[in-house]
Amino acid sequence: MLFDEMKLIGIFCDIDDFVIALEKNIGLKLIGNDHPQSVNKPSITYSEMLCIELVYHLSGYKCFQYYYQDAVEKGALKEYFPNAPGYNRFIQLKPRILMLIVLYFQCCRLGRMCGLYYADSTSLTVCNNRRIHSNKVFKTQASRAKTSTGWFFGFKLFLVVNAFGEIVKATFTTANVADNNLQHMLRLFNKLEGLVFADKGFINQNATQELFKNGLHLITGIRANMKNKLMLLSHKLLLKKRGMIESVNDILKSVCDLEHTRHRSPINAVINVFAALCAYTYLERMPSIFK
Repeated sequence: MLFDEMKLIGIFCDIDDFVIALEKNIGLKLIGNDHPQSVNKPSITYSEMLCIELVYHLSGYKCFQYYYQDAVEKGALKEYFPNAPGYNRFIQLKPRILMLIVLYFQCCRLGRMCGLYYADSTSLTVCNNRRIHSNKVFKTQASRAKTSTGWFFGFKLFLVVNAFGEIVKATFTTANVADNNLQHMLRLFNKLEGLVFADKGFINQNATQELFKNGLHLITGIRANMKNKLMLLSHKLLLKKRGMIESVNDILKSVCDLEHTRHRSPINAVINVFAALCAYTYLERMPSIFK
């Protein structure tokens, strides 16, 4: 079996409680649901669809189609999702859970506000560089950018995690948004207070001053062409722990399948990102500066 039964049931119960509360409090209505000709009601519930999506990112599979056909339709998960439709129908229904997966992450899966944070960005490549000109799925959405490992075509994921490795903020942008963009930094660190440590790419004096006024002290290293500056020993030691968020990015990509180049829909690509972020929060062990 792919999962411990109690863990699988626990994930589904968490999701189902959220969906029920959402329907009860704000009314879950999707475009087209009330149309008189809309008679093809799905045999699978939104809670089951969300659960199947999250379980994929914890299953170790690297191809959603193979996972769905092998595990959901005829494998270990078939008894838990007996009303699951065929793979093609599931893909057609998948855009309906976009709002749900984003709200579930933002409302239920964010970590604790502990006053000690680490920030970083990571690339989300959508295709090989040789196929950039022939890529039609993300032709108008993605952009080119350069990282320490070279050029790529796609998007950027900005993360803020606390000292325990829990995600407290996540934003999804095009690749050409700089790490030290003033407006983006203010949006990323909005409502955070305490200390946040980041790499040299986040150096922006105006942003640092504005964040300090709001109660957040941004601490970064210095570039080679910058003058040295005084720093508290405790801050210097905490800055050396910044590799922890690099481990978070690595787990998201290698374990939770955050990034791949097989997307055929921008909407499903966004669902994949937020499902991977939600799946990460269910891991039993997370990187921490205390380990």
